[in-house]
Amino acid sequence: MTLAHTSFTILGAGLLGRLLAVTLARQGHAVSLYDKGGPLAEHSAARVAGGMIAPLAESAVAEHGVVRMGRHSLTRWPELIAPLSQPVFFQQEGTLLVWHRQDAPEATRMRQQFDATRALVTELPAVQSLDAQGMAQIEPALAARFAQGMYLPGEGQLDNRQLLAAQAHELERLGVQLHWNTPRELADFGPDHPGWLLDCRGLGARGEWPQLRGVRGEVIRVHAPEVTLQRPTRLLHPRYPAYIAPKEGNVFVIGATEIESEDLSSASVRSTLELLSAAYAVHPGFAEARILELSVQCRPALADNLPAVRQLAPRTLQVNGMYRHGWMIAPALHDVVLQVLDGGASPLAQQFDLAMELLK
Repeated sequence: MTLAHTSFTILGAGLLGRLLAVTLARQGHAVSLYDKGGPLAEHSAARVAGGMIAPLAESAVAEHGVVRMGRHSLTRWPELIAPLSQPVFFQQEGTLLVWHRQDAPEATRMRQQFDATRALVTELPAVQSLDAQGMAQIEPALAARFAQGMYLPGEGQLDNRQLLAAQAHELERLGVQLHWNTPRELADFGPDHPGWLLDCRGLGARGEWPQLRGVRGEVIRVHAPEVTLQRPTRLLHPRYPAYIAPKEGNVFVIGATEIESEDLSSASVRSTLELLSAAYAVHPGFAEARILELSVQCRPALADNLPAVRQLAPRTLQVNGMYRHGWMIAPALHDVVLQVLDGGASPLAQQFDLAMELLK
């Protein structure tokens, strides 16, 4: 990036806001960051997530441009994590899909969807069909319960809580002006405001972007010493598909609920039962797990469930609409924004089919 040293004011210290703040500060720019919450990102959808970077697995519900962003991010995440002074768990051991016999038609449909996506997004690796022997090699703990599965090589995951904490530490180390518990609107900064304004507030930006809506997600974190899953595992089911993402220390994140609601009340009994039942159906060791947390948050989404970048003024950018794909696409959006700041356009955005509204 050849942008001359300038100042940046970033609204929103969720995933994308922190990524941009760390990069810009590291490049020598003066950065101020405002957020309605604190360094734990307690109001951010990024905190309540599985932290998976699984473009082929997500292709069942994602456009091809989003899948390409995910492939880009698989390369970029290790590069963005490496300079951080605190450790962040990152794994790239693929995704495993399993199903019960009665749900074999769902697996067939999913395999057809994967093959169709790979025909157009040719950089995606091939799906590997697993028989009983293949299951025993890929995930021995599940071999006795599932005689077949699908393995999606190369997909990854990280510990979202560790990364948010490491970014907060890095922001302090780099001298970013941190304004925690200080919500701000674009209107709080007049036309004479020096430098750039970057709005990454998610649903907090709805005053200026009324097309945004919230999509409720519920996630359960458990400690399960008897479970030894080695990679994210997804249970295919026509009504309530679920993922299980293993973190360090026998902690597992279980999720997949997606509800058209902006209700932030506690997790429902129905969703909790379905998620825990799915986990138990994958591995009986979850019966003795201890529930650490039931979390709820709303993800910011636009009408087409695709992210977008728009420029409201010569030095004001808004980035929003990451939907359920935040951890998978954030590095790609980060790189698009850096290209726009540097040259006024983004070749990457064309590659990702990303909606861009930039001033001429």
